[in-house]
Amino acid sequence: MAEHRWLIIHLEAPLMAFGGVTIDAIGVTRDFPATSMLTGLFANALGWRRTEWEKHQCLQDRLVFAARRDRENPAGVLTDVQNAQLKNDDKGWTTWGQPEGRAGGLNTFSAPHRRRRDYHMDAAVTIALRLEPEHESPNIEALAEALDRPARPLFIGRKPCLPSCRLNGGFVTAPTAYAALKCIPCKGAARALWPLGEGPQEGAEVHRIIDLPDIRNWRTGLHGGVRKVVEGTVTAERPGS
Repeated sequence: MAEHRWLIIHLEAPLMAFGGVTIDAIGVTRDFPATSMLTGLFANALGWRRTEWEKHQCLQDRLVFAARRDRENPAGVLTDVQNAQLKNDDKGWTTWGQPEGRAGGLNTFSAPHRRRRDYHMDAAVTIALRLEPEHESPNIEALAEALDRPARPLFIGRKPCLPSCRLNGGFVTAPTAYAALKCIPCKGAARALWPLGEGPQEGAEVHRIIDLPDIRNWRTGLHGGVRKVVEGTVTAERPGS
């Protein structure tokens, strides 16, 4: 099996959000980052604007990655219930250097806005990622450089979720995403997710194989695609094993 070069990404913060399917105003968080979230993270680091949907779509289509939960909070998920009375002249902070205003008819501002957002507390996730094809632009080295010197401030899922450590964890060489995660130390068997075909598909390490709806249509801004992934566990290899 051919060897690949994998970029290791460390996601760690007081609060992180890996958004799932939002129903009404309830924003749940998944256990692992979505393909669309990682696409947005890199696009922000590279300084792309959301209107450059072709760039986003092309990058998303090239991502191959596995993710591992290195630290779990026994308290579970934090739910933030947000209530705000908005006005049409309100302005908010953005990452592109100018305030963002609001639009809408008068009824948009006639009642408070209420929504629920879930967050992971004091968690840590390791990602092993490569690009396919690997020689197109941007390449994996450009993504690593952008994480170290981002064009704009980075956040993990939502704007309040600022990283508390360096995201760029360097590179490893391995045949699969699962094998790449095994190269990175962790304590015992950790929960993980990897694409079908990028690791074991049966055995004690495999819990289930599912269709995961984490693909975004960047032209319309809607999520409408799925990919097959394996949920299971990863145990890091001991040095010299």
